[in-house]
Amino acid sequence: MRPGVMTVPIDHIESWIFDLDNTLYPPSAKLFDLIDERMGAFIMRLLGVDAVEARRVQKQYFHDHGTTMAGLMRHHGVHPEDFLADVHDIALDRLSVDDRFRAGLARLPGRRLVFTNADADYAERVLKARGIADLFDGICDIRSTAYTPKPDPAAYAAMVAHLAVDPATSLFVEDMARNLTPAKALGMTTVWLDNGSESGHRDHLPSHVDFHATDIVDWLDTLPQPWGIS
Repeated sequence: MRPGVMTVPIDHIESWIFDLDNTLYPPSAKLFDLIDERMGAFIMRLLGVDAVEARRVQKQYFHDHGTTMAGLMRHHGVHPEDFLADVHDIALDRLSVDDRFRAGLARLPGRRLVFTNADADYAERVLKARGIADLFDGICDIRSTAYTPKPDPAAYAAMVAHLAVDPATSLFVEDMARNLTPAKALGMTTVWLDNGSESGHRDHLPSHVDFHATDIVDWLDTLPQPWGIS
């Protein structure tokens, strides 16, 4: 599928669900690099290992369990709140307001929602730093899914219940291709934001992607007009 090619109608969409990290801000901001550094330092302290081994453990758990935190919880009994508070204690001065992005989001008819493996406190800080917090109607975070991360199907079931959405009238935008598969299984319209995120292509299944985009602002600008501002 070529980026920018619409494959399904979207005039039925009532809920616009977005991933957070590297989706509602560009990977070029390198914000997740700061989180990566803090995760590595956390693992070094926890396991008493050097930076190389900490990096190996971090990425192995991310690939095997959906998040590094899930692996640390399962294999080392880490309390999730301790981990979340530590790794998200970062400055957000790498983020900025993008008026074109804000305008594109504001044109969407219906509800705008966030579904993230991070915690809501951090998500709210990110939305404020991007100047779009007032445009969103709800957040489903890792606490709302009982610390079960995407792409576990249980996380999606919890999200549907928490945000009170109908999958048949929902669209999900995500930079990690593998996280679209459970959404598609529920009947959601899916958008893969193929913007260069680390491991974004992992387990990419073209049949589970309804729309392939490389830039979220450009994608928003290609959507049908005119739409009223909800």
